[in-house]
Amino acid sequence: MDELAKALGICLRGPQRQSALVTLARQLETWQLRMPAVEPLVLDFGLGEFYKTGLIEYWIANEIAAGYCGKFLFLFDGQTCPRHHHRTKLETFFIVKGRVRMDYDGRRRELREGDALLVECGKPHEFSALGPALILEISKPCVVDDNYFADPRIPIGGNYRGAGP
Repeated sequence: MDELAKALGICLRGPQRQSALVTLARQLETWQLRMPAVEPLVLDFGLGEFYKTGLIEYWIANEIAAGYCGKFLFLFDGQTCPRHHHRTKLETFFIVKGRVRMDYDGRRRELREGDALLVECGKPHEFSALGPALILEISKPCVVDDNYFADPRIPIGGNYRGAGP
C-alpha cells in the first residue's frame, strides 16, 4: 500500500480539516510563504485532539527507491507531534519559521528559525510549537510502519496491534 494512503488513516476530514487549512492559510499569508501544490495531510494521529496532538504535513517527495523524503511540517501554537522513534529513518529538522520545543535523546531544547537538528534512528523524540511553527524535514523515506509511537492509542505504525485477536 502507498505510504501516503496509509497516513490518511490518522487524518482529519470534513469541516474540521477545512477549518484548520483556512487558519493555516492565514498564517502562511502573514509569513508571506506558499506551500507546494500537494494535498496536505491534517493529522490528529487518530486521537481526536488535533489542536493538542497534531500537525499539518506537506509531502514534497517520498522517494522510497531513491532513498529520500522531504516534508514541510506545520504546527499551531501548543500543538505536539507525539513521542515516537524510527528504526530505519534518519531525519534532519530545519526550523523555517517560529520556535519549537524538541525533546530528543533525553534532552529538551528550544529550536529557533535557522536551527537544524539531526535525529538518529532509534532515538525517541517529540516536538511542540511555541507559537505557530514551520519545519522542513529532510529524511530517509517515510514508511508508516517505521513509526513507533509511545501512545498505544495511536492507530498506526509499527507497534500498533489493531482491534484483532
